[in-house]
Parts: sequence; C-alpha cells; structure tokens
Amino acid sequence: MTFLKFLEKKCKEVGATLILDEIQCGMGRTGTLFAFEQFGIIPDILTIAKAFGGGLPIGAFVSRQEIMRSLTHDPQLGHITTFGGNPVCCASALATLEVIEEEKLLSTVEAKGKLLETLLQHRHIQEIRRIGLLLAVDFDSAERVNRIVEQAKQDGVICYWFLSHPNSFRLAPPLTISEEQIREACTVILKAIENS
Repeated sequence: MTFLKFLEKKCKEVGATLILDEIQCGMGRTGTLFAFEQFGIIPDILTIAKAFGGGLPIGAFVSRQEIMRSLTHDPQLGHITTFGGNPVCCASALATLEVIEEEKLLSTVEAKGKLLETLLQHRHIQEIRRIGLLLAVDFDSAERVNRIVEQAKQDGVICYWFLSHPNSFRLAPPLTISEEQIREACTVILKAIENS
C-alpha cells in the first residue's frame, strides 16, 4: 500500500479530513490533471492555483457539497476572498482547462518528462525523482545546488532549489515545452553541473 493510500485509509478511520495542496503539482504537471489521480485516492478537499489561471492570479478550493456548506456558518461567509470570482481570471482558468483538453497536452507529459530524465545524466547527480514533468534532481550538497541554479539562471534556464530539501533542485517546465527546448535546457543544466 502506498503512503497516500495508507493516509487516505487512516483519515477515513479516524474521521480526519484529507486535504491535498495541488497548487504546484496540479493542472497536468504530473501527467494527469491532478497529481492525486496518479495514486488512486480522492481527497476531501483540494486546493489549486498558479497554473490554474493560465498566467492570471486565481485559486480554488474544491470539495464535496457537505464540506462547502459548512463554510456558510460559524462564522457566516467565513471563507471569503477579496478577489474571489474575478471574471477575467475565471475566464482565463476556463480557457486554460479548454486548452489542456483540446490540445491533448496531458498525453505528452510523460514522454517529455522521460526525455528530461534521460538527458540529465551526470556523475554528480545522485538521483532524479520524477513524476511527469515535475522533477527533483539530487546532489551531494546545497552548495553545489546553489552553484548549479545560479549558473543555469545566468545561461537562461530557471531551476529552483527546494526550501525543504536544499540538496536538490526542481524542474517544472510548462506542459507546452517542445523537445527542442528540452534538449537546449538540458545542455545548459549539464554545463552548469559540470562547472559546479
């Protein structure tokens, strides 16, 4: 049983609410619209944002009606937001979902992620952890990661370190990245690793 399956089971046993934050890993990044789909579970609450708006600021709280109704009291309208329901941002979110579906972007995620993983081979890399187009590249030290991230940025590729795991940097390219762009990015990253 996977950790997430176990967690879902335990939440049901004790009556806890399973809340998943898919603000970064949602909207197709893992190859399915939401990452939880990869693990055969269903959260009680799901939060989404960032890519959801297709470049415009929007976030969403997704849940069953029973849970949503509980937000109407104690205090009444206790869950509100200044920018909630902005029509331009909502139109952008809808258009984003339509593009993901119509252009069949999810069907390309795994192959693109695998290409990234295949091209990123170097003696300094200790491990690559990947699901779809979401990668963590592990090294021996935070100092090496910082040097790689800075060099890659100077050469035009944005990598980012993890606050919670400083010996790794992450890659999370857009779903629309081309094979040519993947190859160019990997060349830059490998050069940065070599010079680290």
